[in-house]
Amino acid sequence: MLSLVLAPALAYAALLSAKILLALRRGAPPPGTAVAPSTTIVQPILGGDPALSDVLARNLRALPHCRFLWLLDTDDAVGRDVAQGLCERLPDVAITCLVLPPAPAGHNPKMHKLALAQPYLATPHFVVLDDDTELPAASLAALLAALDDADLATGLPCYLDDGRFASRLLAQFVDNNAALTYLPLLNFWPPPSINGMGYALRGDAFARMGGFAPLTRQLTDDLAVARRLQACGGRIVQSTAPLFVRTSVRDLRHYAQLLHRWFLFALLLLQHQPSALRASILLLHGLPPLLLWTTLVAAAVATRPAALVAIAALLALRSVGLRAVQRHFTGATRHRFAPSLIAELLQPLHALHALLQRRIRWRTRHYRVHTNDDFEPVA
Repeated sequence: MLSLVLAPALAYAALLSAKILLALRRGAPPPGTAVAPSTTIVQPILGGDPALSDVLARNLRALPHCRFLWLLDTDDAVGRDVAQGLCERLPDVAITCLVLPPAPAGHNPKMHKLALAQPYLATPHFVVLDDDTELPAASLAALLAALDDADLATGLPCYLDDGRFASRLLAQFVDNNAALTYLPLLNFWPPPSINGMGYALRGDAFARMGGFAPLTRQLTDDLAVARRLQACGGRIVQSTAPLFVRTSVRDLRHYAQLLHRWFLFALLLLQHQPSALRASILLLHGLPPLLLWTTLVAAAVATRPAALVAIAALLALRSVGLRAVQRHFTGATRHRFAPSLIAELLQPLHALHALLQRRIRWRTRHYRVHTNDDFEPVA
């Protein structure tokens, strides 16, 4: 009976250790604070998140020499009010607000706005930044430095929770998985996609892509940009520069909606990958939560002291490894034992939910997803 505990525990420990070692090979983000004054920060904005004003203001204060291009919706009075208030509070920062019509049915609202903003993206490079993402000056400097050898550079998301349990669950999911998801596979393959929360893009590469207009019918904009750029011969760099995400998570239902959308997007990503890469992703990221479940259930059935010792050792290894990775890449330990463990154990349920339910919620909007280029708004 003890072997039923040790076998999955050792397999889990081996996969976790392999991911940690492969991630640490990528190195910590380089220091730097130099920011090119010609940088345009373009942000599609959608009202509805209580933290929106605070996050936008933090970027304005952190990057006062950049130019900000905010893309707003004609039917989003809340978002427009937030933008107007910040323009009045910080008049010395260069902010241009574009109020744009809603996306037609079957078009990605974020990509629709980016496509309409294309005439304003005339600088040698620009940064696309989600409205819930904070970009420190050092991270921007790292992204711009990476463009010396690449056409697009993106960073690692790091979630900042607000202390509520649902928010902490989301934070643990992101902070436990970001580096260990994006970095290990880079030792063997180029990035299969990008982190759409924030990326820097060279203007000449953007022109070769034909801009954002050809991508407006793609639901997962990060995958669409990555595939288009690579098809045009562009090179993507996955930087280790942290991007700090601050989204208000109201309750567990809201948490489940966010994870459902993310896991459905992950399934759409897997559909476009070569079989060898798909198998590697499933091995490194899909199998460990199942092994953890198997270990815990086997230990509960065994009810032997040795099984409890094995569980304690495994969870200690997990905590120490995650803390080390977080400290290395974000400069701080963000691990919370219980929420972290719960977040990992919930992952198979999120994956199953995404497989069975193709309707997602994206803030105030709802979509039924058939494929990446076939989705429709629903009431």
